[in-house]
Amino acid sequence: MKSQKRRKKKNLKQVAFTRFMFVVAFFVLWMGGITVRLVHLQVTQHSWHREQSQSRRENIRKTRMLRGSIFDRNERALAISVRVKTLYADPKEVIDADKTGLAIAKALKSDAKSIIAQIKEGQASNRRYLPLAKKLDEDVVADVNRALDDPGVKKADLPNYTGLYWSEDQKRKYPYESLAAQVIGFSNSNDEGRAGIEQSQEDVLEGPVVQRLQTRDRLGRVYDETTVEREAPSDVMLTINAGLQYITDQALEEGVRASSSKSGMAVLLSVKTGEILAMSNYPTFNPNTIVESSTEHISNKAIQSVYAPGSVFKLLTYGAGLEKKLFLPEDEIDSGNGSIEVAKHRFNDSHAVGRVSYIQAMAHSSNVCAIKTGMRVGKDDFFGMIKKMGFGARTGVELPAETPGIVRSPEKWNGDSLASMSIGYEIGVTALQMASAFATIANNGVRIQPHIIKEIRPSNGGARIVTNPSKSQVVSQTTATGLRKMLRQVVLTGTGRRAQLNGYSAAGKTGTAWKVNTQTKSVDSSKYISSFIGMAPADDPEIVLAVVMDEPKGGARDGGMVSAPVFRDIAQQVLQAMNVNPDMPIKPAEGIATNISVEPAPVTRVEKPREKERESQNKTKSSKPVAGPEKLKEPRDSKDGKGGSPIRSRPERPRQTSLSADKTKLET
Repeated sequence: MKSQKRRKKKNLKQVAFTRFMFVVAFFVLWMGGITVRLVHLQVTQHSWHREQSQSRRENIRKTRMLRGSIFDRNERALAISVRVKTLYADPKEVIDADKTGLAIAKALKSDAKSIIAQIKEGQASNRRYLPLAKKLDEDVVADVNRALDDPGVKKADLPNYTGLYWSEDQKRKYPYESLAAQVIGFSNSNDEGRAGIEQSQEDVLEGPVVQRLQTRDRLGRVYDETTVEREAPSDVMLTINAGLQYITDQALEEGVRASSSKSGMAVLLSVKTGEILAMSNYPTFNPNTIVESSTEHISNKAIQSVYAPGSVFKLLTYGAGLEKKLFLPEDEIDSGNGSIEVAKHRFNDSHAVGRVSYIQAMAHSSNVCAIKTGMRVGKDDFFGMIKKMGFGARTGVELPAETPGIVRSPEKWNGDSLASMSIGYEIGVTALQMASAFATIANNGVRIQPHIIKEIRPSNGGARIVTNPSKSQVVSQTTATGLRKMLRQVVLTGTGRRAQLNGYSAAGKTGTAWKVNTQTKSVDSSKYISSFIGMAPADDPEIVLAVVMDEPKGGARDGGMVSAPVFRDIAQQVLQAMNVNPDMPIKPAEGIATNISVEPAPVTRVEKPREKERESQNKTKSSKPVAGPEKLKEPRDSKDGKGGSPIRSRPERPRQTSLSADKTKLET
């Protein structure tokens, strides 16, 4: 019995010890596990947990700097960006889509069903960002905040409504609306340039994304913010003068309406600098309401549209002859009976002028005289003059989508090609190319690359980038002087008499050409391109202005009747606005402005004229002599221009040629 009791006591002690050791082992293993876990968390996963911690109290907020501005040469703002906000929802946080949608619709005065559908669709697709109202001005934002103030919600930011937030944004504004719209262009909803300077200078104007590191407390309130610096955008100053652009726009619109033209374009160049002072297209558009604009009206036809120049191209024909010293402007040339045959094709004048000086041949736009001159110049030298004057190549103007035009190499010419090109067919040009060619003659044979950017200014005060255009002497001063003398006679007694100015001399050339049917690639005798390109004052020109009308309709469709009066209206006002000293007697005349305003006021909205007002305006404009059907008086000019036998003259029209459909080489 005693041995059994001793054995029993021994077993109890063993059991207690064993249990104790199990407890010790458990705690050892437990502490060891914790130690291993802590080492794993604090050493192996230290970086990951640190990032997670920071992400919960720190966030990166991205905003885009304001896009650079566009100014005219006098620092009038043509395009600016302003701060706005976009209302967005986090569908995952929205508790009641119907209630939220109704509240938003009431605040924005919009369609509730559409907003509710967007929120529910966002919830179904687990979206976290759903923009509901983009680019709202500050006054609208304030109204929305008041309308969406929910007393039962406590938020650190506005609007005080569950699931709704504001994001910083910007909006592009164009204070002068349609003024130089094709030049300035527009930017889309993402603030990316899509036309004009906005597109070509995207890298300069683009506002970079700025990152702000924000640190928040447990309630989500920001108590610290660090900004990551980025290179600031730049502003672009154009050579455009807003006042002169306004004058050009208004006169071009009146000319297009008066002549019932399909469209019109005008380019105003500074002769001595190559700066584009105005570039106008009509019809035009308002970049503030780009969604309402026609795609056709957005393109800048002055550099993108190719057309056959017609008789204005005779500038190159006679210029090439003068450069080869084949004649002097006072020398005579015989047009015969007003008809000439080249490579079995007959070209005719509208009327025979007989034997006249080269000055008179240019003044009355004789096709025969021009063709004879071109044939004397020869294929190679004529082609050389075309290339020297910049045709067949882009001018390099700082605008997108410029076309080089159409110039075929002499190897591809047909037997009558030189004759056709001598009078402005079988070649495609732009209005800017033609204006540049005339500016070269106005500048004594020195060609200055036309440009529309004056300088680029970094908004952070960095060094300005000033445009330095290339210059080259392409024809002699003697040639340029002779051509100006011939062009002067065009305005005095020839087809361009409607371009005469009051107080200023002018020189230029009319042009009327049949258009080309793009489907048949042949001329369409029912459609015209009518133009006038001139310079003033004639002896020492300050400006060159090209006016081109596309498909004028009605009785008068030639360049002398349709485009020359528009040149007169623009040039008269421009020269006065530029304070150019008159070089001719000033004659009192009704309709000649004496005080020219060059400060078009910025506008904020467009009021469409009523139909009756529009009809009244059209009737008033059509009654002006700018495009009236009346005939020009027949001048009495002798061979030497000092009187004698009369030379019959009438409004210039497309000279009849024998160009058949298969012989029209103007490619499209």
